Amino acid sequence: MLFGECTITFQDVAYQLGLPVDGRYVSGCLTDFHETFGECPEGADEETVRRFARAYIMMLLGTQLFADKSGNRIHIRWLPFVARLEEMGGYSWGSAALAWLYRCMCRVANRHVVKLAGPLQLLQSWIFWRFPGFRPAGYDAFSWPLASRWSGYNLGISKKGPRVQMARLRIDLLQARDFIWMPYSTPDVLQVVHPEVLEPRHMMLWWCVTSLIYFAVVEWHQVDRVLPQFSGVQPPPHPALNIDFLMSMDERGGDRWLPSHLQHWHLHWETRADHVLRFDVVDDPGPSHEFLAWWHQHGKRFLSRELYLGDPRGIPIPVEGTQRGAGRVPDMDRVDDVPDRRRVERRARVGTRRSQRDWRWLDQAMEEGDEAGRDGGRRRGGRGRRRGAAPR
Repeated sequence: MLFGECTITFQDVAYQLGLPVDGRYVSGCLTDFHETFGECPEGADEETVRRFARAYIMMLLGTQLFADKSGNRIHIRWLPFVARLEEMGGYSWGSAALAWLYRCMCRVANRHVVKLAGPLQLLQSWIFWRFPGFRPAGYDAFSWPLASRWSGYNLGISKKGPRVQMARLRIDLLQARDFIWMPYSTPDVLQVVHPEVLEPRHMMLWWCVTSLIYFAVVEWHQVDRVLPQFSGVQPPPHPALNIDFLMSMDERGGDRWLPSHLQHWHLHWETRADHVLRFDVVDDPGPSHEFLAWWHQHGKRFLSRELYLGDPRGIPIPVEGTQRGAGRVPDMDRVDDVPDRRRVERRARVGTRRSQRDWRWLDQAMEEGDEAGRDGGRRRGGRGRRRGAAPR
């Protein structure tokens, strides 16, 4: 691939799912569910309609936006959110869904994890909109939200192994023209977009570098690494934020009030308007020459083996990269890393050689034990252990 880094951002959530990204953070048996709330009866009163609406919203939250691997259960934590339907629009459901998708994609990177959870319809639609070569045929018409364009698409699971190898090879052979940096700027898309999505209070958050919060899940919205998705030129980025310690956290291990336990990251979200990037908008967005040189040196350019590629991988930097200029890293506040150092701390407490602790007390205790054993054998009348014999 020659176009550098790309990721799913607030902008994609707003266009693909039509979810609000501004508001408060979200912190805090399916068969029977369908049988009870499968269809609202005709002529039902307002309270019954509201009860069925709450049930439908809980199903969407538990099985679509925040789906897990259970597949047939909905968590009761959604009950306080659907209790007051008038206040549901005040929560940032888009940022919570994006945080959950980031966390699920990080988990599935582990080779021992075989299934991917989260809002997969967002991930699939993002791929189809930005990679035209991966789009299925026959889905040219679209409406709002944009992810509904692929609602009838269902890929079979036959021949999984060869399909994965072919997909990796197609990704390795992609060129810069095979990726669309700004698929939402065409007139056809702007005609079907809801006007509220294009309001300045929502569009401003697309450019902010802030935390994404979904209960105990905290992720980082690092749009400074994908400026071409917002009509900018991508310079060499800052080092990625280390949040390994946050990656190891979940909702187990005691009853904790998360806004207080994760106060530092909740404060970042509350002050998100202060972390909006400022950069130059150009007509030809893309990575700069310096970024491509940095990415070729530090990034993993190919997924397939050399056997499938069949070339020396000597692809030069395209001419367009040298014509865009160097670019400039936007000014932003640097956040401290939170690496996961629990293993190192455990080793220090146990007393390994790396901790530089004094082991003389252990040697003295072993010598005293050996002397006590030899004296006890001689006192029993000459039937003690012979010198040099191994103890039992």
